[in-house]
Amino acid sequence: MPRKLSASTILTRAYQRQMKAFTRQVTRQATQAGKRVAKQVQRAAEERTRPPPGPGDWLAGMALGPAGARRYHLYRPPGPRAPNERLPLLVMLHGCGQTGRDFAVATRMNRLADRHGFLVLYPEQDRLANAQGCWNWFDTRTGRAAAEAATVLAAVDQACTLYGADPARVAVAGLSAGASLAALLAAAHPSRFVAVAMAAGVGPGAAHSTATGLSAMRGRRPLHLEVTGALPPLLVLQGSADSVVSPACGEAVAQAWATVSQAMPGPVQARRRGQRLPMEVVEFRRRGALQVMLVRVLGLGHAWSGGAARPYSDPQGPDASAMVWSFVHRAFRAAAQPARA
Repeated sequence: MPRKLSASTILTRAYQRQMKAFTRQVTRQATQAGKRVAKQVQRAAEERTRPPPGPGDWLAGMALGPAGARRYHLYRPPGPRAPNERLPLLVMLHGCGQTGRDFAVATRMNRLADRHGFLVLYPEQDRLANAQGCWNWFDTRTGRAAAEAATVLAAVDQACTLYGADPARVAVAGLSAGASLAALLAAAHPSRFVAVAMAAGVGPGAAHSTATGLSAMRGRRPLHLEVTGALPPLLVLQGSADSVVSPACGEAVAQAWATVSQAMPGPVQARRRGQRLPMEVVEFRRRGALQVMLVRVLGLGHAWSGGAARPYSDPQGPDASAMVWSFVHRAFRAAAQPARA
């Protein structure tokens, strides 16, 4: 006859069966979770390498300069061109936490390039140079800021040599750290750019290290604008509710740029387009020529105004990309006119 099991043995075997079932369930859940994570990582990697929307060419490249190697992408709009035709070039410098592709998708600048026929260059910061992907605009003491600016210029040179960009019609724009580097580029190399646009950035000469950079972003440090020639026209876009870069920074760089350019401010103009956030515009002119335009977007935080619904982009704001294009197009048109005798 079968041996009678003790109560402790029965409990032990029941416990073992429960543990085996629990282990199988946990293993199955962990496997499913691992597959979900793997799919998310794969989708993120695919999105990073997938060209942004647009019928044109999304061309990858690498520029070598004093800061080392930096990747870039160049967007070339479709359409027939005349032999040896050179297109104007807009350099777009992303902010912290972004890639060049992120900035292209958020700003939708490539749509304007399709419509108006210009090239768009998206240099990209290396995470080994800055863990957050920020351009080191503030690090002038060690020379990293100047080195990164020179490396961006190397990417511009490649765009002119390899893809037919017009070196006489180059403009630069950026967001946050990219805006600060854009202003630094234009101030240090004014002959290379016909216009510059900065959104939520800090003007040149306000910082020389990480600590002073943080202080400058709060609007607590004065600008020391040192230039080597006539400054190109400047567009400043600044949100009144920006908690990362103080609105005082936009005011300061606009005034400093205007002072060096000997431009005087006009009246404050209140503007609003449809249901988008309202803005206040001040134009600084010298002998009738627009030198600086300051646009305060009321209620805008630290974001690209009017962009796609992405991080660091606010669809509720007025269209910053359209304003940037309108501003630089004026400079491109002037640069394309023959010089007067």
